[in-house]
Amino acid sequence: MASLSCSSDLATLINHTATANYLCNQFDSISRKLNDATYAVDNTYLLFSAYLVFAMQLGFAMLCAGSVRAKNTMNIMLTNVLDAAAGGLSYYLFGFAFAFGAPSNGFIGRHFFGLRDYPTPSTDYSFFLYQWAFAIAAAGITSGSIAERTQFVAYLIYSSFLTGFVYPIVSHWFWSGDGWASATRTDGNVLFGSGVIDFAGSGVVHMVGGIAGLWGALIEGPRIGRFDRTGRSVALRGHSASLVVLGSFLLWFGWYGFNPGSFFTIAKGYGRLGYYGQWSAIGRTAVTTTLAGSTAALTTLFSKRLLAGHWNVIDVCNGLLGGFAAITSGCAVVEPWAAIVCGFVAAWVLIGLNKLAAKVEYDDPLEAAQLHGGCGAWGVLFTGLFAKREYVEEIYGIGRPCGALMGGGGKLLAAQLIQIVVVCGWVSATMGPLFYGLHKLNLLRISRDDETAGMDLTRHGGFAYAYHDDEDGSSRGVGLMMRKIEPASTSPSPPVAPLSISSL
Repeated sequence: MASLSCSSDLATLINHTATANYLCNQFDSISRKLNDATYAVDNTYLLFSAYLVFAMQLGFAMLCAGSVRAKNTMNIMLTNVLDAAAGGLSYYLFGFAFAFGAPSNGFIGRHFFGLRDYPTPSTDYSFFLYQWAFAIAAAGITSGSIAERTQFVAYLIYSSFLTGFVYPIVSHWFWSGDGWASATRTDGNVLFGSGVIDFAGSGVVHMVGGIAGLWGALIEGPRIGRFDRTGRSVALRGHSASLVVLGSFLLWFGWYGFNPGSFFTIAKGYGRLGYYGQWSAIGRTAVTTTLAGSTAALTTLFSKRLLAGHWNVIDVCNGLLGGFAAITSGCAVVEPWAAIVCGFVAAWVLIGLNKLAAKVEYDDPLEAAQLHGGCGAWGVLFTGLFAKREYVEEIYGIGRPCGALMGGGGKLLAAQLIQIVVVCGWVSATMGPLFYGLHKLNLLRISRDDETAGMDLTRHGGFAYAYHDDEDGSSRGVGLMMRKIEPASTSPSPPVAPLSISSL
């Protein structure tokens, strides 16, 4: 129809039908090529973001490995590998359909099981890959909370259940066009006229993983030796600060796919200024992410120096990640100065929750529940307070409420509070009984002897670090032992002749 209209209008102007048809066909060809180029740019951007988010799995693996004792290194790295592998199959078979299987109801998706009838005119395979990377990130968070004492079969069960059912339901509620609390709800009937703004997942990803880990660690109980008989906290330090720092930097790098990538497209203008469009909003999101994490790291550094009397790189890395977890919700809709506020408060949230955990004898080797659950909840509230009207309207549409402290009233803040409540309730109602059932079936925690010896030796065939060559035929054990050498007898030893070249 457009081509016919173009031909008839142009023919009237130039009074030559054949020329008009030719010109219109050329215009149509150029338009299709530009349209194809836009799709290609947007899908390439989303694929690259998915690769960055997937690289965070390596960051999680290194962070977890460095935060546990050497005798459990192989175990924790294997669980991170299987989070991705088991999560890949469960999300392909069920999770993606439950999350984004439109059309559906407000609670759960009903289409695209096993990617049947996919892709669609609105979404492509790049979108699936990106969402899968998010799903396995949630499972990776949980594995840190229950490290060093959990049976391997329990990891496989909870990881598949979390990525195939629990997490997808939450992402459907807040990210799908059919979700009951989604700010992008296609029928326009959004919660409180606002919907929940959880742009990249402080609640959907970090709170889900953190609360799931909280229940697992509570039901399992603390590691042996973590608290003495008087209840005093005893530090069971990880074996490698180098791996912790490496993992933190890898996660920092991956967060530039996690937050800016959640725009999904980049080639989109906002119509106000020629040089300003979605590409500018993506750059701003990367800046707010950087500032929140940096502020949280520095706040933790000086706060722990005052509280503990020393500079601790492990605490600084955890503070950095806490700032990232908090800014993830509002990264696209807040000013850079507000991100500094977010990071500052996130650091104190983490410090306070760690103090509380020690008092109630809660043991989380990676502080995952405090970091991702606590700082993630603060991030959801932060968005309800500091979201800027201009940025909210660019992304979600004209007339949407903004943050309470930015002149938007309390509608957005109320929606954010509801998200915190329902995420806590849903994950507790699903993952809590799962971990309790595994506990009752003796499938959750390893035996006391295995925990003392370390799971690398008892469950995985040997230590992650080899201190000698197993093929050299020697009978030496792992490591070197020094012993005192006693004289063979009490009689004086004869003098030893000096070694000469001829005696060699």
